[in-house]
Amino acid sequence: MQTALNIVQIIVAIILVVVVLLQVRGQGANLFGSAEGSFRTRRGLEKTLFQFTIVLMVVFLGLSLTAVRIYK
Repeated sequence: MQTALNIVQIIVAIILVVVVLLQVRGQGANLFGSAEGSFRTRRGLEKTLFQFTIVLMVVFLGLSLTAVRIYK
């Protein structure tokens, strides 16, 4: 059970990193993103990636809390 939970948590973490990097790549070439893109609405694929990031973060948090409860 612990091994399967660890494997799922690692897979979710890798997917989360990839999704966040995809979002940052689309922001612009500057270190902190482009200035004109700061106050605009998300549409299409960008909105889907944003919502998917939130879902993945909640899943990762849930897996982490479950792992803490199991290992205790």
